[in-house]
Amino acid sequence: MTSISPTLEAEARRIVAALETAWNEGNAAAFAGEFASDADFVNVRGDHASGREAIAQGHDHIWSTVYVGSSVRYAVTQVREIAPGVGLVHVDALLRVPSGPAAGDTGAIPSLVLVQRDGAWKIASFHNTHRRRE
Repeated sequence: MTSISPTLEAEARRIVAALETAWNEGNAAAFAGEFASDADFVNVRGDHASGREAIAQGHDHIWSTVYVGSSVRYAVTQVREIAPGVGLVHVDALLRVPSGPAAGDTGAIPSLVLVQRDGAWKIASFHNTHRRRE
């Protein structure tokens, strides 16, 4: 078993907490600010956004339409360094949407690839997958 860098573990938890706060505040700039400028984001429907600006615009759009008034809870379930300066993070997510076509609670498992650049950890890739309903 490979040991996890305490810095990577702490940064993964900080980043995921910042994403949760930004989502719950509907703050697209703060949400996208945790991503590398050239990051990729794949949502649960398979839509692909490339770049921090596109990620911010996409979230700004969903928070004013299908996910208006929604909240999310994120919990880090796994962190591991897959190469020097590259981390893989899995998250347990619960999205709560109060009304509209997506109303209700939905579980997902986001997978994040973090990269360390110039001493800072950022999300290079975020891929979100719905949990199977049982």
